[in-house]
Amino acid sequence: MVTDDVVTGDLVTDGTMAGDTAAAAASGLVSGAPGGVLEEELLQIAGSVPDPELPVLTLAELGVLRGLQLVGPGRVEVQLTPTYTGCPAIGTMVTDITQALREHGMPEVSVRTVLSPAWSTDAITAEGRRKLAEHGIAPPRPVTVGGPVPVELSVRCPHCGSMDTTLLNRFSSTACKSLRRCETCREPFDHFKEL
Repeated sequence: MVTDDVVTGDLVTDGTMAGDTAAAAASGLVSGAPGGVLEEELLQIAGSVPDPELPVLTLAELGVLRGLQLVGPGRVEVQLTPTYTGCPAIGTMVTDITQALREHGMPEVSVRTVLSPAWSTDAITAEGRRKLAEHGIAPPRPVTVGGPVPVELSVRCPHCGSMDTTLLNRFSSTACKSLRRCETCREPFDHFKEL
């Protein structure tokens, strides 16, 4: 539900989204009807902001940018879903999105945290998964919802492609990654954990 407690350039947490916007957000990026082309341009600008913890990915590729709406002349609201509720990078994301949109002529930017529907690793785009692997991070495996749970105990090495990998630590440089080692090429690598 959109409320009137939006503060310019600050983070506002809201656990729900109103009506059709929530359904549209669940299927991808959304923008409201009033601004059309301008909203799409601003959405691309916000989406091109690099993730502060994984700068090889943009916020759009990570799938955390849920939408953007013009709410008045020179005023824009961005909907952002963190990878998990206590994500320490959310403040930096808000600052970076606000700065990028202000540099493109939007004096009033508010970023609203949207917690429903929750983010999952399935929101990472195909390009995002490709970039993770290209940069030595094993991308998350697809999460099956409502179907059989796949029993895959190994993670493919992003360096040599071997499935013979070992978990070294459940946590790596960030809470959303684990540290693994390939037993074939002996290289350590991060694995973006499935959620």
